[in-house]
Amino acid sequence: MRTSILAAAVTGLTFASAQAPVPVPGVTGALGDAAIVQGNPLGVTYTATLPDRSDTGIRGYVAGTSNANGTGVNFNIYLTGFPSPSLGPFLYHIHDQPVPSNGNCTATLAHLDPYIRGEKPPCYPAQPASCQSGDLAGKHGNITTSPFQISFLDLYLSTAAGPGSFFGNRSIVIHTSNTTRLTCANFTLTSGNSSSVAPSGTGTGTVTGPTASPSPFTGSAVANVISLGAVAAALAAFIL
Repeated sequence: MRTSILAAAVTGLTFASAQAPVPVPGVTGALGDAAIVQGNPLGVTYTATLPDRSDTGIRGYVAGTSNANGTGVNFNIYLTGFPSPSLGPFLYHIHDQPVPSNGNCTATLAHLDPYIRGEKPPCYPAQPASCQSGDLAGKHGNITTSPFQISFLDLYLSTAAGPGSFFGNRSIVIHTSNTTRLTCANFTLTSGNSSSVAPSGTGTGTVTGPTASPSPFTGSAVANVISLGAVAAALAAFIL
C-alpha cells in the first residue's frame, strides 16, 4: 500500500514537471526588470539578413532603427520560406553572441539576457520589462504565417554601443517551436553611427543596469530537478 502511494506520488510529480511551461506574471530577472532605454542615437539602423543556406529555405531580414525620440528601437521584420507549419509556431530571438564565420547557429549561445532572467518560465508579454531583452517572439508574438511581416517598438534594446541592451554586435536566430535552431544572421550597421548624438534632452545613450550579458542561464532547470528529488525523498521517508 505504502509503495503504491509513493509510486503514485512520484509519477504525479514527474507528470507535472513534464507539462509545457506557461507564462507566469511577476517573474523577473535576478537584476530586476529591464530598464527602458533612452538616448538612442538618431538614425542608427542595425540589420540582420538571413543567408542563403542549402539546409533551409528561410530568408528575410530583421532591422532595428533608433526611435525618433531616442527611446527604444523600432523593428521591421520580413521573413519567408518557413518549413511545415507542424514545426511551428516559429520563434525568433536576439542571441548573446554573433554567428561565427562557419555559420554555426549554436555558437550564438543563449538569448540576450543582461538582467539574468532566464528562459523559464516563458516571457509574460503583458509585462515585457520582465522578459529577456532578446526574446522578441515572447514580447511581440511568435511567427505563425509565411511570409511573416511585423513592425513594433521595443523599449528595452539599444542602438548605442556599451550597455548590455545593445544588440548591434549580436545575432538573430530563428527556431522551431521546440527551440531547434533553423538559421541565424549577424546584425550589422546599415545606417548612421552608433556613437552619434542622441536627441536633445533624452540622455546619453546609456541605461542604468548591466553593461555586459551574463553566461547562459541554467539555474532554473537544476533547481527543478533538486526540488522534485527532495520532495520524492521526503515522501519516501514519511511513507516507509
